[in-house]
Amino acid sequence: MEFRSFMDAALEEARGAATRGEVPVGAVVVSPGGVVVARAGNRTRELCDPTAHAEMLAIRAACAAAGSERLVGHDLYVTLEPCPMCAAAIAAARIGRLYYGAADPKSGGVAVGARVFAHPQCHHVPEVYDGIAAGAAETLLKGFFAARRVE
Repeated sequence: MEFRSFMDAALEEARGAATRGEVPVGAVVVSPGGVVVARAGNRTRELCDPTAHAEMLAIRAACAAAGSERLVGHDLYVTLEPCPMCAAAIAAARIGRLYYGAADPKSGGVAVGARVFAHPQCHHVPEVYDGIAAGAAETLLKGFFAARRVE
């Protein structure tokens, strides 16, 4: 089976988050059959909820659609390296593969910082692929924060 990236859909969600004044991070969950089953952008400010990260919202929606707390074999595409909270949720949901765009040296939880998947307490470790459309994700994030500094 040929690889197909769904990062464009995640970037679309990130752009939507930015238009709502949220940090532009987007995520999509893809079924083993290659169908997008959930998509979300950050909504922490809108929902007054510090857990309303794009990954968390997409995982919640995908679990609801599946009728299960587990998403075995599913892929998660996210525009920014997941934070420790989101990495823990990815492991708990048993996501099969994680694809992310931009690295997050400040708050990442996968390749830097907590490195959640490297802990012996982590019960499930997804396959991780980084740098997918990283340039587009970084440009979106940098533009968002540059505009905030001007305001």
